[in-house]
Amino acid sequence: SSSDPLYDLDPEIEITLHRLRKARNIVVSNSSNFVSSSDNSSLYPQLEPAQTYELKSGLIHLLPKFHGLVGEDLHKHLKEFHVVCSTMRPQGIPEDYIKMKAFPFSLDGAAKDWLYLQPVLFNTWGDMKRVFLEKFFPASRTVTIRKEICEIRQHSRETLHEYWERFNKLCATCPHHQISEQLLI
Repeated sequence: SSSDPLYDLDPEIEITLHRLRKARNIVVSNSSNFVSSSDNSSLYPQLEPAQTYELKSGLIHLLPKFHGLVGEDLHKHLKEFHVVCSTMRPQGIPEDYIKMKAFPFSLDGAAKDWLYLQPVLFNTWGDMKRVFLEKFFPASRTVTIRKEICEIRQHSRETLHEYWERFNKLCATCPHHQISEQLLI
């Protein structure tokens, strides 16, 4: 469209891609129990000079994995990711900092490829989460689920409890459906 920005032609696209990947390369140290980034200054929010934090491998192993596959529950992944990060957060370290550092380790396959191919670095966890949701939970999917929520009916042999669970599960797949509570009931 006419509002899309135009980008300069990059004749050395492979070199640029390699440079961007190298800048985002995350190194897992085998000799000790921590993970560090090769370029913390641009990928992650800044900590106070007196604060330092290295991701513990124990935290990394607890992280849920999201692959970017059709049918994967993106919101469940983000909830589980939040629980792990908030539980494992050391005192004095902002939760958003932990999330920014840990998020690449919660992705695999197409989702990890997507993250490393982003043309911009994220300044905040909110920015990263928003772009991630836009990619893996597009507006069209929200519209589809919103329609399913509005049209849901109890099956003839389904108990009220079974229907209520199915209804709540459907609503949970799209927490940003923006249907008022009055209309849901």
